Amino acid sequence: MAFDTAGAGVAFLLARVLFGAVLAFTGLNHFLNAEGMVGYAQAKGIPMASLAVPASGGLLLAGGLGIVLGVFPTLAAGALAVFFLVATPTMHDFWNAPEEEYQNEFNDFLKNVGLLGASLAFLALAGATWPLAVNVGL
Repeated sequence: MAFDTAGAGVAFLLARVLFGAVLAFTGLNHFLNAEGMVGYAQAKGIPMASLAVPASGGLLLAGGLGIVLGVFPTLAAGALAVFFLVATPTMHDFWNAPEEEYQNEFNDFLKNVGLLGASLAFLALAGATWPLAVNVGL
């Protein structure tokens, strides 16, 4: 199985904590900095930004914690993958950015592509029993 080698369970736990905690904190920031986040979403043309920001924050918070704890990992990883599929081209459309914002948007776009890849990797492993996890799922 995927976690049979020495240290694999600990390494996977570390990966889950690093990945999930960052996303959970990012989701929390959607609530702590709601005004700024809504303004940024409105500037990007996101419809109903005042609803989209807390909804996406809740998704990031729940998905991140789900990965950290190993609770409903299929839902957690799948929801995060969908978030990155939608948010990456809409929020970080570097091809439309003014010259002074181009590099930051490009970097954020690439960061999100990497996070999408990690979400898909967790989704691929969601059917396995995760070591050092709650292992509650569908």
